Amino acid sequence: MDFALSEQQQAIQDGVRSVCLGFDDQYWFTRDREGGFPVEFYDAMAAGGWLGICVPEAYGGSGLGIQEAAIMMRTIAESGAGMSGASAVHINVFGLNPVAVFASDEQKRRMLPPMVRGEEKACFAVTEPSTGLNTTQLKTRAVAKNDRYVVNGQKVWISTAQVARKILLLARTTPLHEVKRPTDGLTLFYTDLDRNRVRIHEIDKMGRKAIDSNELFFEDFEIPMEDRIGDEGRGFEYILHGMNPERILIAAEAVGLGSLALGRATAYAKERIVFDRQIGKNQAVQHPLAVNWMELEAAWMMIMSAAWQYDRDLPCGAAANAAKYLAGEAGFKACQQAVMTHGGFGYAKAYHVERYLREVMVPRIAPISPELVLCYIAERVLGLPKSY
Repeated sequence: MDFALSEQQQAIQDGVRSVCLGFDDQYWFTRDREGGFPVEFYDAMAAGGWLGICVPEAYGGSGLGIQEAAIMMRTIAESGAGMSGASAVHINVFGLNPVAVFASDEQKRRMLPPMVRGEEKACFAVTEPSTGLNTTQLKTRAVAKNDRYVVNGQKVWISTAQVARKILLLARTTPLHEVKRPTDGLTLFYTDLDRNRVRIHEIDKMGRKAIDSNELFFEDFEIPMEDRIGDEGRGFEYILHGMNPERILIAAEAVGLGSLALGRATAYAKERIVFDRQIGKNQAVQHPLAVNWMELEAAWMMIMSAAWQYDRDLPCGAAANAAKYLAGEAGFKACQQAVMTHGGFGYAKAYHVERYLREVMVPRIAPISPELVLCYIAERVLGLPKSY
């Protein structure tokens, strides 16, 4: 058992950090204030070859694992980019994993290389307003008609739809009352985002203004048959190959953001003089920061364990969910403590920590609530009866 980064993993960390150095606090401050997708950062990551870190080499990627991707995503968040930077490239890392695993060779050659090169941005459309995390109850319908599917329905909290050219869409092709299991009858598609048939409304939200979140309305949206991924009706099974990596990667981002906040709080505690002494001399300041460090380190160990399991095709649902829970809570506590350590200045945008606190709510809430993670562990690991 080796807890040290390999030589290759260290090189990934150093390489990503060197890209991030070109985007300072002022860059992310401006993106947070004015909004607008961080195109320059996205292009720099694409130019460095980082967008396809998990895509097989045959399709233009690096063919590396979720462990390496987690190191990359933590490094991005920890650089000062926070969730604004991490979310800009997030879907490239996990979102098209079902395509890489289940698409035909022709589809992979058509769909993956443009994404790896940064030529095509994609959005990931699963969640619906009336179903939330109850994915089996999706109501968006895709009906086969001749050589295409026609989609009608609604999705919500879809990131980057304002700038995306492609959409990874999960829709019901067989009505719920006609299937044996509620997980059956859902089909996955990767296709062009035809804005003539999809109305996209941006949601004004608390933080991460650089990365748009949207509500999508599909009105006779047409998808060619050749853009269906795998077999009809097996889409839920396919997206599981994206869900566990997503939990692992967003956990890594939470640890990165929490570590960034902890670093800022620690530096401030060393410099700030009150009553003729550094506030960092006070145990009431020291101890919460020490707890933050321990919690972040423990969460990171869980993340790397979950990623290790996924990369070896081992069942990793429990570890991935546990990593997401622990990291979401540890990141939140660290960002909150950073604001409190700064006192009144923590409320000022110039010190950046208030942005971290707003942004860390994303990995705490999404892609699954902490309460549902607890239910998962209680039922699937401890064998307790289902509570909902």
